[in-house]
Amino acid sequence: MRRSSLLSQQQDDTEVNLTPMLDVVFILLIFFIVTTSFVRESGIEVDAPQASTAEVQAQASILIAITPDGDIWVDRQPVSLAALGPAVARLQAAQPQSGVVIQADKASRSGRLVEVMDRLRQAGVDRIALAAQP
Repeated sequence: MRRSSLLSQQQDDTEVNLTPMLDVVFILLIFFIVTTSFVRESGIEVDAPQASTAEVQAQASILIAITPDGDIWVDRQPVSLAALGPAVARLQAAQPQSGVVIQADKASRSGRLVEVMDRLRQAGVDRIALAAQP
């Protein structure tokens, strides 16, 4: 009888306590969520032209895409040229320190790119960059 009580007591002592391990896993999960940077996309695939002097823009969070057909996309939504200025002004009001990056497909017309840049300047955007592949 005494022997069986000692065996049951030893079995209770040999169980692994998983609580500290779960705490560490949750702390690591929170760390990775907080430190992850999310890539913003314009909503469509654009084949950007290559440039040997391309530089990374750290503060650019408003992306405008121009398709080969001349369609304009802002914040994953197609936008007409007339509505481009107010749409970008609204996005820049929410993030005043952000710049604008135009992702023009290399098959798109340069005239459409100039029209987009002109509308952005009329809307008060002064920090405009063009996307290119290094």
